[in-house]
Amino acid sequence: MEHKDLVGKTAIVTGGGRGIGRAMALGLARAGMHVVITAARNRAELDAVAAEAAQEPGGAAVRVVQADVTNADDCQRVTEETIRAFGAIHVLVNNAGRGMRFVSERFFDTPTKFWETAPAVWQLIIDTNVTGPFLMARAVVPAMLGQHWGRIINISMNHETMRRAGFSPYGPSKAALESETIIWAQDLAGSGVTVNSLLPGGATLTGMIPADLPAAPRRGLLQPTIMVPPLLWLASSDADGMTGARCVASRWDPTLPQAQAAQASCTAAGWTVPSPL
Repeated sequence: MEHKDLVGKTAIVTGGGRGIGRAMALGLARAGMHVVITAARNRAELDAVAAEAAQEPGGAAVRVVQADVTNADDCQRVTEETIRAFGAIHVLVNNAGRGMRFVSERFFDTPTKFWETAPAVWQLIIDTNVTGPFLMARAVVPAMLGQHWGRIINISMNHETMRRAGFSPYGPSKAALESETIIWAQDLAGSGVTVNSLLPGGATLTGMIPADLPAAPRRGLLQPTIMVPPLLWLASSDADGMTGARCVASRWDPTLPQAQAAQASCTAAGWTVPSPL
């Protein structure tokens, strides 16, 4: 899949050191974008992603910035360093998140009742998954408005997981992120800056999965790379005019023309994929 209009543009991927964030960062770099990846911890993981991208023929630069999305000053610093390095910010992928393993390592088979969750853990997950995307979007939007073009892509999850017993505060945090997506899309309507959500469409092999998950269910997990084809489409000019949509990566059919694949994958009230010229 080629998106020539992405070559030379710049993306920020928060939580870009592992799992879905790593796959998306490498996918954007392979498409020719300059990519800035962030994480609050584990600088070594970020450096490994940057080193892997550097080995790719024709890939663009991956720059590492250690930063915590729950800190407004860090978000502003990431924005300023990105503009200083590459001159602009075209795409923000709000991927950094904290999951149910912070509540309990046994969350898959032994649900934790909401009143049994430590308030500090609840706050940590909400701060990362809800406030973090707000702080990052708040930091980058002025630059995007100034260039009359931009993409904010919020990484979400299945509605079923949002309603699953024992999955708070992770489920509520992603429901809030989807509400942010829809509201921000309306706030930015007509500006050239779009806001959409993207989710794998099922349980995915990431660091949020318990290490002792048995082999049989592990084999059924989606691979993080499933996110790349719809991500590239959302980031490209082919998706101009689409905003407030929810795109499910597992519904993306790479054998179809991209407009048709997007039509099958993405839903938004009153929106249809524009026909290719």
